[in-house]
Amino acid sequence: MPFYGFDDLLFSIFPIIFFIIFGFMVFSMIKSYVKNSQAPIITVESKIIGKRTNVSHHTHNDANNNISHSTSTTYYITFQTEHGERLELSLSGRMYGLLAEGDVGDLTYQGEWFKDFKRKNNSQSFNNNSYEENKDYREY
Repeated sequence: MPFYGFDDLLFSIFPIIFFIIFGFMVFSMIKSYVKNSQAPIITVESKIIGKRTNVSHHTHNDANNNISHSTSTTYYITFQTEHGERLELSLSGRMYGLLAEGDVGDLTYQGEWFKDFKRKNNSQSFNNNSYEENKDYREY
């Protein structure tokens, strides 16, 4: 025998909890966007030391009980800067395909956003000097 009033309590609390969680997710996304958009655009010499992908599989059901499947892929590249700092940035599949581990060039990024990577010729090697010794380091 169900408790009378429990169903009413459940249906009145569930929407409140749902909107609190939804609001927190939206707030987190906006906070992340603002943080990245206000970060300085930095260009630094770096080397690609790793590549990886994250494939997500999704299953969807419609009202007629038809099942559809989809996947999405997120592409990541790990860079090591001339100062020894490692950054893993997400980027487009097109740019991911153009870059290879071991490539050396000028990485431009803003916060956690990948902006560009300009590959250098093979004759230009990765400079492992410290920040004080390297005069080519630029920040916008």
